[in-house]
Order: sequence, then C-alpha cells, then structure tokens
Amino acid sequence: MRKETDMKGVKDIAKVFLHMDLEKTKFSPLVIKHPFTDSAMVCLMQSSGEPAVVNIVENTEMFAAWKNQVEKHIESAENVFDVYHLITKSYLLAFLKFVKAYLSVEDFSKLFANTWVRTEYPNLDPNFSQKELLQLFRQSKQEELMTEEELETLRKLPDTVLIFRGVTTYNANKVKALSWTLDQTIAKWFANRFGENGTVYRAEISKENILALFQGRGENEVIVDPNHLVHLSKAEE
Repeated sequence: MRKETDMKGVKDIAKVFLHMDLEKTKFSPLVIKHPFTDSAMVCLMQSSGEPAVVNIVENTEMFAAWKNQVEKHIESAENVFDVYHLITKSYLLAFLKFVKAYLSVEDFSKLFANTWVRTEYPNLDPNFSQKELLQLFRQSKQEELMTEEELETLRKLPDTVLIFRGVTTYNANKVKALSWTLDQTIAKWFANRFGENGTVYRAEISKENILALFQGRGENEVIVDPNHLVHLSKAEE
C-alpha cells in the first residue's frame, strides 16, 4: 500500500473490470453478473439528454455505449470511493484485491470494512484464502476499519470472550471461519435463515485475537483468528 492513493492506478483497474464479459445466471437473460451491473436492463443517456432503458445483453451496440458511459463516470471520479460505489457487491472483494497496491492504508481500511459488511459470505470468497483475509485485517488501521463506538466496545470486552457462529448446509464446513458474533440469538438466526435448520456453535477467544468488531448491521460481528478458538462446541439451546 502507498502513503497516498494512486487514482490513476485505481481507474485503470476499474476499466479492466468494466471490459469483462457479461456472465449468465440461472435467471438470465435479465439477471446477469458483471462488475458494474446485475441487470441486463440499464439506463443509458441519449444524445438528447434523456435517459432510456436498454438491454445490453441483446444489443451489442448498447453494451458498448453503456460501457463508454460508465468509463466516463470512472474518469470523473475524484476519489477511490466514487469508483468503488460503482462496483456490484459480488465483485467488491475481487476489485479490492487488484486495487490494494494503489491504495493508502487509510483508504484500504475503509474500503475493506465496507466491503466485508456488504458482501454475502465473504469467508467463502474465492479471491482470498482464509490466511490472506487474516492478513488483510492485520494490515488495516483499526481506527479506519471501525467506528469510534465499535472500537470502544472492543476495548471494553473481557480478556476472554464467548462467541457464537450459526451455519447452514451451505457453509457447514466453515465453522472455523473469521466471522462470529457476540450474540447467540444472532447466530441462531444465521443458522435458521433460508428455511434451514442449521447449527449454532460456541467458542472462546482471547480479546487479543479479535481483529475487528462490526455493529453496523446489528449483528455484533467479531472478526477472529480461528486458529486461536478454544472450547469449540455446539451451543445448547
């Protein structure tokens, strides 16, 4: 990382992502995957200055025109956050991986925190191994990664902290993950969402092995080094 964010480098990476191919999903042709849109139907400004909704899957000319429009937004960005907020959620960690070398530690920490809480199943993201994710948290500045309230809550935790994790069939093999919660009720919600009848685990962790605490979504999420979990077991009802 750098002392100051290199916006040219950030924009160059964003343009590479922009020119990636559209990917089909099981809900295609209307629902697609692309770093800058999840829908085949996008808003395109016409020469008259009026917006029009066009299908970029069925019309290659419209796809090219839309990419040109997005590229102008990228070029006009004044800071990395202006670019970041153009990226769809499923590509955020991938984008962060490639722009990291161009970011200041302050900007990286803010982006990483925002990406973590916005991404579904970040522990399972294919762009990073668990070891790499741990390293990213350790490289971050806690004052930028968390709010003042979150930092204060973390400081007030006891030396040994009781934590919980709810898993479903989807992530049952990822019990020893980074994401846990201080609240057993929240863990139970995660275990039972999507109509699942999952499992809640409990463990203890030393506060020094808690890398971050996020309260923004009401989940009391703690990011831990799972190599230091002790007394891991299924939680009693």
